[in-house]
Parts: sequence; structure tokens; C-alpha cells
Amino acid sequence: MPISPSDTHDLAVIGAGPAGLAAAVTAAGFGLRVALVDAAARPGGQFYRQPAPGLGAARPEALHHSWGAFARRAARLDEQIAAGRVRYFPEHHVWAVTREAAHWTVRAVTGPDGAQERAEVAARTVLLATGAHERQLPFPGWTLPGVVGAGGAQAMLKAGLVLPGRRIVVAGSGPLLLAVAGSLAAAGATVPVVAEASGYAGYTRAPRTLAANPRKLAEGAGHAATLLRHGVRIRTHSAITAVHGTDRVEAVTLTRLDRDWRPLPGTGLRIPCDALAVGHGLVPQLELATALGCATRRTPDGTCALVLDDRQRTTVDGVWAAGETGGVGGAELAFLEGELAAHGIAQKALGGALRRRRDRLRRFARTMAAAHAPRPGWTGWLREDTDVCRCEEVTAGRIQEAVAGLGARDTRTVKLLTRAGMGWCQGRMCAPAVARLAGEDGPAADRRPLACPVTLGELAREQG
Repeated sequence: MPISPSDTHDLAVIGAGPAGLAAAVTAAGFGLRVALVDAAARPGGQFYRQPAPGLGAARPEALHHSWGAFARRAARLDEQIAAGRVRYFPEHHVWAVTREAAHWTVRAVTGPDGAQERAEVAARTVLLATGAHERQLPFPGWTLPGVVGAGGAQAMLKAGLVLPGRRIVVAGSGPLLLAVAGSLAAAGATVPVVAEASGYAGYTRAPRTLAANPRKLAEGAGHAATLLRHGVRIRTHSAITAVHGTDRVEAVTLTRLDRDWRPLPGTGLRIPCDALAVGHGLVPQLELATALGCATRRTPDGTCALVLDDRQRTTVDGVWAAGETGGVGGAELAFLEGELAAHGIAQKALGGALRRRRDRLRRFARTMAAAHAPRPGWTGWLREDTDVCRCEEVTAGRIQEAVAGLGARDTRTVKLLTRAGMGWCQGRMCAPAVARLAGEDGPAADRRPLACPVTLGELAREQG
């Protein structure tokens, strides 16, 4: 059925995390008719996940920092919804955005698992605030029950008020580890160690950037104080190189690394635990953007992010972006970029203070990415039988055979020869590892027609 002009919004915001929430309420405040489309049941994104109402959490804000910045915008969203300036579409999983004659159509499937019914939202302009997902690097034993993503452990705590274990090792690389370890310890878990594969010396190479972002320094100091209060050790230049157990995690091996993340022989230390929370930073979620043809760039930590101008416009006319899609930088930066994008979309004059704050935080984000970028020596953790692609059970040995024996020189060729990346997650878990084993600096930004799983029946209706 054709969409009438009266059903066409001025702006469709995809994603209700910090960037999307800020963009929606700011644009509505300027008089635009806004559609806010999000896969979750409530706004907040991954950062501001909240316990389900039935759990009876008395103080959900205790699990977050900067809660007030979110709460103020969430209250404004409620006001804008009540006034009819924002239409909110929760539990809408967007699988494609297409260009029609006079508008964009946001195509979604609905329900908690996206299997209930279809929905379409029309708008003259689209803002992508689709966030990021965790980067994982494989190691022996990482498929055992009890191994979870660092962000996944935090999500379990924030949304479900549960811990992945009682004695939890936190490992990987990036500032998220400190926040996760602090949250787990404050919730009653024993955290024997935080293993940071890089370190923090990389920040000292940008003293002006650090001096320009005192709130970031204070945030880091706060996390460190929490860990000290709970007796949590931080081991830099160290990684978990093996997980031990039969039915679930029973212990891990902590190994010292050289500056390129190669394991140093004879430094392994076995640590008993019943869970491991591990992650090596975040990867911008760009499926919708790349399907539209938006240009990307390589970030200092080897991921892909969108090319954006000073006003948050992508290289595709009528498509804007904010938050982690332009490079991972945290909630404060995402709020600012959402507001900046709304100013541009509404064609409102903007003072320089907001843009200068955005630029300071964006420079800090680049410094952070460079400091924690994975180094090539991590492949020395792998054994031939280590699963790299969990969905298709493709081992490191099979990928190395495709490269050394069959001449594969890129991720796509490895995928065709081994099926690595062809499973349910479509490479979200394994793409960085496969790219490194194939000799690439990082995975390319693929152009895919579907941004999330969708039934054949839904695709058939589109053709009908």
C-alpha cells in the first residue's frame, strides 16, 4: 500500500540509545515530526539497559554512571510522545532502508525476536544511530559455557540483575573492562584480576587531548578507585590464552604478552574461576549504512566507521549518523553528536561550543582506539583446533590451510573456501579474527541487503 504524504515523517531516527535519543528529542523540539525506531522494548540502548519492570529494581540508576544525562532526555521523550511530535516504535528490528521517489522507507519486523509482523516507517530524512557490538578474538576454550562478552556480562547485570558467575575474570582490551569489572565487583562477584592486553601508556602520547578532557580522566580514576576498594588487581600486557573446564569454565591461563601481543613462553599462570568476561573493544554496527552506499573509513583500532562531515552527514544525501557509527567514543560523545545532527537536519544555527565539545571528545576517542588497538601477535594464542567461526565451527587450522595451501588472501575468499562468517551472526563474532588470519589489517565494511534476520515469507511479501 502506498504511503501517503501525511504519514511521512520529517525524520526517522534508527536506534534509541544515547545518540538516537538525543537526536529525536532535539529535532522534535525544533518542530520536526520524528519517528524513533528501536529494536529494544525501552529507550537507552546498550549503555542504558535497565531491568525489566517485573524484577522490581528500586534503583536501576545505581548500575550506571551519567544516569542524569539519560533520564533528562528520556523525560523529554515522554513529553514529545505525549505532544504527538515523536512517534516511538519499540521492538522494531530494521532490516533495510530503501529510497522511494520522495522519501525513505524504513522496513522492520516487530516483536522481541522480530517474528511477529511487518512495519514500514516513511521519512524525508534518516539518522542512523545503530550503535556497536563487541569485538571478540578467539583463544582455546572460548566456546565453553561461562565465557561471555565483557559487555554481555554488563548487560546481564543491568537488564537481568544476574551475574555470569561468582568468581569472574575480566579480560581483553579497552576501557570497558574497568567499568565491567567495577560493576561486577560492586554487585557481589569476586573479580580476581582484570587482564588488559595493551596498557595505558598510549594515552600519554596525547597529553593535550588528555588535558582537554578532564571528565574522562576523572571517570577512569573513579573506575580505578572502585577496583582498588574491592581488591581487584589489574594486569597490563596480559591476556587469557586458554580456558579450562569440561562442562563449563573451571580456570583460565593468564599469560604475559610482548608489545605485539605475542605470548611470552613460561609466563602462564592458572587462575581458578567459574566465568570469564572478555572483549577487545567495540565495532560500529554499519549494515544499514553500507547497504545504502555510505562511505567508510578505517579507525585507529582497525574497525570501520562512517565518513561524516562536520554536521554529522554521511556521503549519501538525506542520511545522517551519530554516535558509535562514526567511531566508538562513548555515551557523552553520542549525546552531543545526536544533538548536532538534529541541529543540522532542522537547519538551525549552532554555536561553536557544542561542536568544540564534540571535537574534543572525538579526539579522545581516537586516542583511546589507538591505545587499545589489537596487535598482530594475538594469533600466537591459537591452536589448530581452536574454533574461530563459532556458528560454522571453522577452526584456525582450516583457515590457515585456506591461506597457506589454497592461496586465499582476503576474508571473502576464506569465507568461500571454509564457510567462516556464513552462520547466524554473519561474521559479527569472527570477522576481525578471519581478516587477521587472512593477512588483512581488518574486515572490510560489507554491503549486505539485510541488516538483521528476516523470514523468507517477509521477503516474498516484499516481492508481492
